[in-house]
Amino acid sequence: MDETIRQKLMDVSVATLATALYKRGLRQQVIQGVHPIGHKGRNMVGPAFTLRYMPAREDRNQLAEFRNPEHPQRVAIETCPPGHVLVMDSRKDARAATAGDILLTRLMMRGAAGAVTDGGFRDAATIAGIDMPVYHQRPSSPTNLTLHEAIEIDVPIGCGDAPVFPGDIIVGDGDCVIVIPADLAAEIADEAVEMTAYEDFVIDRVKDGEAIIGLYPCTQDRHQAAFAEWRKANGR
Repeated sequence: MDETIRQKLMDVSVATLATALYKRGLRQQVIQGVHPIGHKGRNMVGPAFTLRYMPAREDRNQLAEFRNPEHPQRVAIETCPPGHVLVMDSRKDARAATAGDILLTRLMMRGAAGAVTDGGFRDAATIAGIDMPVYHQRPSSPTNLTLHEAIEIDVPIGCGDAPVFPGDIIVGDGDCVIVIPADLAAEIADEAVEMTAYEDFVIDRVKDGEAIIGLYPCTQDRHQAAFAEWRKANGR
């Protein structure tokens, strides 16, 4: 991933990115129902590396499956490229865990940018303490084999009702996670930086007592002039 794009996306909100994508007709890019586990105070940014689960069938999903060196869940942890985000399709079912603290710690040690599932993770209290952004629906203690079978790696998936293609750019903040189509990442990042600058200016003006009509969105020349002065004064 281009480092300039990464740095720009580290400093913008998912809300701002959602608006930029909405302008382009993309309305289903936010991964619904996921939340950070112990927000790390920084954005999660990286290309998607995917893992798809399907409903488990009991004869195929005994504990002995974890001894298989080709088990897709384990292989995903060991092959997710550094700087990528492991995105898991758990069919929005958090009744059984998608993974736990050991696998996610290994993912962190291999240099991943983060992990997100539309299901749940076990050992959430421990995961909250690792130095890697992680998002899920809610804590879940039962092993994934109870309900899920890891079946495919690095294929198009759905995660929290959002379409995710390998290589799409994933951004998570203190609220939630969004998926940016890879071919739009550069222009979305540029627009989001500009939007963020104006929104920061608006917050300052509102705190000074300014009304939002004509200010947000900007429909009055006086606010545009004041914004230009604010940018110069703040190095934005």
